[in-house]
Amino acid sequence: MAQARGHRLAGRIALITGASRGIGAAVAKHCAAEGAHVILLARTQGGLEEVDDAIRAAGGSATLVPLDLRDFAKIDELGAAIYQRFGRLDALIGIAGVLGALSPLGHIEPKTWQEAMDVNLTANWRLIRVLDPLLRRSSSGRAVFATCGAARDLAPYWGAYAASKAALEAMVRIYAGENARTTLRANLVDPGAVRTRLRLTAFPAEEQDTLTRPEDVTEPFIALAAADCDKNGEIVGAGQAVG
Repeated sequence: MAQARGHRLAGRIALITGASRGIGAAVAKHCAAEGAHVILLARTQGGLEEVDDAIRAAGGSATLVPLDLRDFAKIDELGAAIYQRFGRLDALIGIAGVLGALSPLGHIEPKTWQEAMDVNLTANWRLIRVLDPLLRRSSSGRAVFATCGAARDLAPYWGAYAASKAALEAMVRIYAGENARTTLRANLVDPGAVRTRLRLTAFPAEEQDTLTRPEDVTEPFIALAAADCDKNGEIVGAGQAVG
């Protein structure tokens, strides 16, 4: 039986990356409102504290983890820290991402390409690698990752971002297949055009008021993180029902 809204994540432990602003912050607040204890991960301490203040003001609870996802050694330490405090992880929600550069492939600087791959792809693999045992300690572990239509549109000049997101989609769907006979589920959410800093960097002339707010695309992340959701290996759009 599906949980009532406001209680769908009651008692669950959820880690959200990119939680200091944009979609990540909005999802973190929604998770907390649905009863989860949220582990907020992002580079910016000040942004994390602002989200934490909002969550606590609304009666929720959070743990802050200031961490640069390019610091893979720190990601490796994360599993032990979560195990020692909570003993398990119920949901891994990977939202952090970088655009890289909109440029012909031959003009992209190696460091720009590497950053896109490190943050959008490799960091998520490192998170899966270190947190998989904790997700398995949950009776209903859930892994949910943010993707983008660029991974499938394959538009010119989007090489670094599109390639990293296409690889992310492949990786998550493979992970889902590897867990098809377990209680762990892995899926992706494509939120569409959302009013975020990354979107503004890609389309600086775009009218921001015409874009969807981060707060309005959180629902699929919550539904896919819930214990009663059995979807696996799917890409869910922001307006798509999850059931």
